[in-house]
Amino acid sequence: MQLSDELVTTQTMKWVNEFIIKLNVCPFAKREVERESVRFVVLRSKKVDVALEELMTEVAWLDEHPETETTLLIFPTLFKDFFRYLDFVEVAENLMFDQGCEGVYQLATFHPDYCFAGAEPGDVSNYTNRSPYPMLHLLREGSLDKAIEIYGDTSAIPVRNVEKMEEQGAAKLETIFASCMKVGKD
Repeated sequence: MQLSDELVTTQTMKWVNEFIIKLNVCPFAKREVERESVRFVVLRSKKVDVALEELMTEVAWLDEHPETETTLLIFPTLFKDFFRYLDFVEVAENLMFDQGCEGVYQLATFHPDYCFAGAEPGDVSNYTNRSPYPMLHLLREGSLDKAIEIYGDTSAIPVRNVEKMEEQGAAKLETIFASCMKVGKD
C-alpha cells in the first residue's frame, strides 16, 4: 500500500516538530517552522536520474520563491538502501556544483538507517541524521551564514546533539520516531 503524499508530509512535519525542534537538534528550525517558510515536497521518483532532475527543479523553484527558506525533499519510495542513498547524495552534490549552486545552496542528509562513517549501525549518535524517510534538506547558504552570525560558534552543535541522543537513549528515540509514523494512520 502506497502512503499518500499528505500522510508522508504529516509524518515528516511531526518528526520536525517532535524531534528536530523539541530536542533542539537544529537551533534554526523552530523559527522557520513558525514562519511557515519550510517547504515539504514528496517525490515519488523510482530512478536516480529523475530524482536528480527533481532536485534541480526544486532549486529553480527556490530561486523564484525567496520567501521559502528551505525545502525538505522526501523520498518515500526510493533509497531504501542507505548506501545507495549515499551514492545519490554524492552525485547530487556534484550536480549542484556543476550547476553553479555552490555558495548558494547546500544539502543536509537524513535517512531512516543513517550511519556515520566509523560508527556502528546501532550507535545512538546516528539518530542525529535519522528521519522517517530518506530525504534531502535543501538549505540557502546565505541564510545559514546569517543564522550562524547571530548564533555564534556552531561547531559545538554536533557534539551537543550526540550528547542529547545519548541522554535520550535508543529506546526513547525509537518511541519518538514510532509516534511520528503513527500520525494519520488512526
